Amino acid sequence: MRLIPLPAVLLSLLLLPASPVAAQDISRNMPVPVLDLERYAGTWYEVAHLPMFFQRKCVSDTTATYTLQDDGTIEVRNACTTAKGKRIEALGVAQPVPGNPGSLRVRFAPKWTSWLPMTWAPYWVIGVDPDYRWAVVGGPDRDHLWILSRDPVMDAQLYATLVEQLGALGYPVDELVRGAQTLASP
Repeated sequence: MRLIPLPAVLLSLLLLPASPVAAQDISRNMPVPVLDLERYAGTWYEVAHLPMFFQRKCVSDTTATYTLQDDGTIEVRNACTTAKGKRIEALGVAQPVPGNPGSLRVRFAPKWTSWLPMTWAPYWVIGVDPDYRWAVVGGPDRDHLWILSRDPVMDAQLYATLVEQLGALGYPVDELVRGAQTLASP
């Protein structure tokens, strides 16, 4: 009987296609080890979020659009509709954290404040669909959370699974605010 070296076994397991259940597994509150920023770029619809001061006026159609820039940064354009029907936007910038692909730092403050540490907030992609159809963004303190989708509406079972997994990670999922979407997919 010939023994197969352990590294070869581990490599073969990594090459197996992921099952749909495994693709939805968010088992730790850490940035994903692989994030393709080109595939992540584009428009995302907010499915749900933890209450945040800067989103207090948003009542529907919340989107986040990420655009890669030539200097390696990412333009972040968050938009939503207020109760009065006005569309508002916030423009920011994100930077990848070297050596940690799923971790970004983001700021919405003026550029001249960039040197201040408190200007930047952690932006951890803690879960992403292999086809980049949904993503979950959190952080080390579990005080911010967004569930995002490429489509205005997320499958109810997928949403329930993600919320269950996020609750198990210590996020206060009972405080999630569901996003209402009336916009059509681009």
